[in-house]
Amino acid sequence: MPTVVSGIRSTGNLHLGNYFGAVKNFIEMQNEHQTFFFIADFHSLTTHPTPADLHTNVKQVLAEYLACGIDPEKATIFIQSDVPEIPELYLLLNMNAYLGELERTTSFKDKARQQPENVNAGLLTYPVLMAADIIIHKANLVPVGKDQEQNLEMARTFARRFNRMYDVETFPTPRAYTFEGKDMVKIPGLDGSGKMGKSEGNAIALAESPESIRKKVMRAVTDEGPKELNQNKPAVIQNLFTLMDVVSAPDVVAHFDLAYNNCSIRYGDLKKQLAEDIINFTNPIRGRINEISKDNDYLSRVAKNGAEKARESASKTLKEVREIIGFRRFF
Repeated sequence: MPTVVSGIRSTGNLHLGNYFGAVKNFIEMQNEHQTFFFIADFHSLTTHPTPADLHTNVKQVLAEYLACGIDPEKATIFIQSDVPEIPELYLLLNMNAYLGELERTTSFKDKARQQPENVNAGLLTYPVLMAADIIIHKANLVPVGKDQEQNLEMARTFARRFNRMYDVETFPTPRAYTFEGKDMVKIPGLDGSGKMGKSEGNAIALAESPESIRKKVMRAVTDEGPKELNQNKPAVIQNLFTLMDVVSAPDVVAHFDLAYNNCSIRYGDLKKQLAEDIINFTNPIRGRINEISKDNDYLSRVAKNGAEKARESASKTLKEVREIIGFRRFF
């Protein structure tokens, strides 16, 4: 059975774009593959070296993924910092990672421009830590977005380089997990600027209150309305219809589509309906998030069991790597 490894950002909160993108596919993966999902709290320090409340952020993300359907009985879900074998492999891989190749990575150059006052060593070696996350479980498949494709390619490079340098076949060469043929929906943001994202400020969080959802949706960007029958919808309006497609009943979508096509649509009515449909969709998830967040014993068990399963896999790999390199104990 192929092994899948994927990181989860530790800075929450999950939004509708995450849910209809990665999360739904994570749920499918756990039924088809051996899966390791980790909350990447080490990675978060590359851009937020002094987090206000790292523990609470991690707890929220863990609760959200569990509420969405990640099953700790099927998948190994763990917190990156609970597995000390990862930073040790990261250290060892750094010995065979070169300054030039790390400085050329797009993610490093972009982040260095965005945070010139915080170009730290962790930011430079981010691809090495990502490689350690992946190959420590001898992953075959890694689900990645466009922004992480180069880092995955570097993980492939480090895996092959280790095998070549020590004349072994320790690490498989991980490849991208493609969602081709899957029911993928690109969820747009409310500002009409593209996909939904927390950093863009155009997202609706799964745990967001109904009052906040209504305010955000009513402020969504629109235009003056259609001037001709059956005219094409501009992007800012199509965004609202795309959201409606995933949270509203088909007859509701058809009603507003007809109103748009015959130029009788009232955007205020559309937004009110969309807001209520989003609230109805997120209510069960929000309820589960709140319930799980309050159950500290359950979260502790999940984190502990996940760490134990992840460490069992990671320690086998690290033991093998240490022996290959030549580390031997004298006691």
